[in-house]
Amino acid sequence: MKGKDQKIFLEALDELEKEKGILKEELLETIETALLAAYKKNYGERDNVKVIINRNSGDVKVFSQKKVVEVVENRDDEISLEDAVSLKKRSKLGDILDLEINAENFKRNAIQNAKQIVVQKVRECEKRNIFNKFKEIENTIVSANFRKTDEKGNLYVDINGLEAIIPAKELSSVDSFKQGDRIKVFVGEVEENTKFTKTFISRKSEELLRGLLKLEIPEIEEGIIEIKNIAREAGSRAKVAVYSNDKNLDVKGACIGRNGMRIQTIIDELQGEKIDIVLWNEDVKEFVKNALNPAQVLSVEIVEEGEDNLKVAKVVVAENQLSLAIGKKGQNSRLAARLCGVKIDIHTGSDEMAGSEEDEFKEKSAFQDSLDETENTEKTSDSQNDIEVEESAFAVLNEDGE
Repeated sequence: MKGKDQKIFLEALDELEKEKGILKEELLETIETALLAAYKKNYGERDNVKVIINRNSGDVKVFSQKKVVEVVENRDDEISLEDAVSLKKRSKLGDILDLEINAENFKRNAIQNAKQIVVQKVRECEKRNIFNKFKEIENTIVSANFRKTDEKGNLYVDINGLEAIIPAKELSSVDSFKQGDRIKVFVGEVEENTKFTKTFISRKSEELLRGLLKLEIPEIEEGIIEIKNIAREAGSRAKVAVYSNDKNLDVKGACIGRNGMRIQTIIDELQGEKIDIVLWNEDVKEFVKNALNPAQVLSVEIVEEGEDNLKVAKVVVAENQLSLAIGKKGQNSRLAARLCGVKIDIHTGSDEMAGSEEDEFKEKSAFQDSLDETENTEKTSDSQNDIEVEESAFAVLNEDGE
């Protein structure tokens, strides 16, 4: 390369480092390796050759490394002490000298030949940098700029200069944005693929809600309040079970905030999704009662059913509370069941009374049937006795008659 070309070359590497985050030194080392491979391909495989690029001028030089010996047996790898001293006065036996090779034709053509290798290395470095940047934010909540939506409904966003795609299946039912909108997303597992970085990004995950709660509620971030579980139907409703060892703390109040400001910020970010804060309790009965809020629960009985001993919460509510307990399309009871980890079976008090009356009626009927059966048995027995007596008397009369 000529002086002007060398300057342009180094400036281009500076730009790559600035724009792509690829270290200039790493690129220079890659280019040297590519040039060395090209030299060996054209001038033969030799282990004692190296290519050096001057970091300041960009000048490319090819060196042959030779060992200083007393008697030269292999001119490709060795140099006599006398010749070595003529080149470098302080040379001594055993030294390795770097002797520049006149390779102008190579230097003019080799860089062009190695260009594809360099481009490939740049791509590899860029891919690795993308992976490293995503790995730094793995399993966290980050801000992203919305760019566009494609025909399949996938969302394209910018995260700290990195383009990412949120699949349509990881969006909530109400997610709708304008170009340039700043939104929060959950960055999950990051994997390095052979062709690209595979990253799980979601607006639908329960982890997004967990992260938002930590961001907006200091007591959760500091560990004073613990999130025990989350049940979420993205875009519609979510239930969050919380607990604190601090008995003097109003846990629900801390989560909701003054005038509901804390929870409202999260609701706004999730575009109107309703959030129920539920007090966790180690007593499953009490936990189920809390989870079915806003319905007022009369009683809860926990039983085990089936071969797997599945826990079932048999819940009794007043008749006017049934629709509240079940919720629209069964959502309230469904979320409560997921939150508590039990199956929930809801009945009204009138159902229970009707069931008790029916059982009592069955018991009375069974008792009456038993009485009737006993009476019939006695009557049958008496009749049989009468017949036997009559038959006996008839037999006696006949005997007398004879």
